Amino acid sequence: METEYIIETKGLRKTFSYKSKEGRKEVQAVKGVDLAVRKGEIFGFLGPNGAGKSTTQKMLSTLLSPTGGDAKIAGFDLAKEQEKIRKTIGYVSQAGGTDQQSTGLENLILQARLYGLDAPTAEKYAKESVARFRMESFIDRPAASYSGGQKRRLDVALGMIHRPKLLLLDEPTTGLDPQSRAYLWEEIKKLKDQGVTIFLTTHYMDEADKLCDNIAIIDNGTIIAKGTPEELKDGIGADRIELCFSSEDNAKNAAALLSEKMKPASINHMENTVHLYIKNGEGVLPEILRTLDSKNLIVQNVTLSKPSLDDVFLKYTGRSLREDAN
Repeated sequence: METEYIIETKGLRKTFSYKSKEGRKEVQAVKGVDLAVRKGEIFGFLGPNGAGKSTTQKMLSTLLSPTGGDAKIAGFDLAKEQEKIRKTIGYVSQAGGTDQQSTGLENLILQARLYGLDAPTAEKYAKESVARFRMESFIDRPAASYSGGQKRRLDVALGMIHRPKLLLLDEPTTGLDPQSRAYLWEEIKKLKDQGVTIFLTTHYMDEADKLCDNIAIIDNGTIIAKGTPEELKDGIGADRIELCFSSEDNAKNAAALLSEKMKPASINHMENTVHLYIKNGEGVLPEILRTLDSKNLIVQNVTLSKPSLDDVFLKYTGRSLREDAN
């Protein structure tokens, strides 16, 4: 029976060694990652810079050899069938892979030829890609002259030129303006509708939330949570209240007081802000403010909201993904 998963990993690890004044040292970039990506879905790998997202994706794309663990990509063994994997997948790195002096069309034809397509088919696929990604207005210019959004369109087109079953996108919208970002989201959804599985890394919470069917959150090389965006947010089990104070001392004192009096699901403070997770946030907010006022802890600003993916990250790590992304 054919498996429903196009990516399966068990204990996938990557350790890098480097020279230092004290001798050779090692750093564990990826620490035993288990993944199961279903065919036809958009799967998001969410985490801060340096968490191990790109390293994992490079292993899955055969660009890096794992230190340990097992993986199957489209049914092929990562350790033994790398050539078959490369023919099955498309990979778009953060840096892209264009020849800057060649035109976009020349890049597409060359990429198709490198995948073994004959000249007529390569030209046919290239022209279809130009229309598919709406690149007619700039495709005959050298790639060096493209804007960020135009370059990213060409990068994705290059990754899809050989019609792969699986497309790996590493931080596909980093540095793009809102319009280019929205366009790329639209194209990623279209690829899914056409049966392509998308595995993308991102540190943008809204991108993971709005675009992905399933998400794995990674931090320091370890997956800390997995599920659909709604499952992860529902797992918080409480509303989010953010309270801002005039000083860090006031925030610290407020967190201690509310922890004792209100018994929240969780509470923490960072600098002059308290993050409080509590059931029926709207109903208990007046009591929270009265409790603080009784100790002369004046709130300068208050926000009540439903949990976000940043709250999920905060729950498991004690820090905000927004802060790590800056």
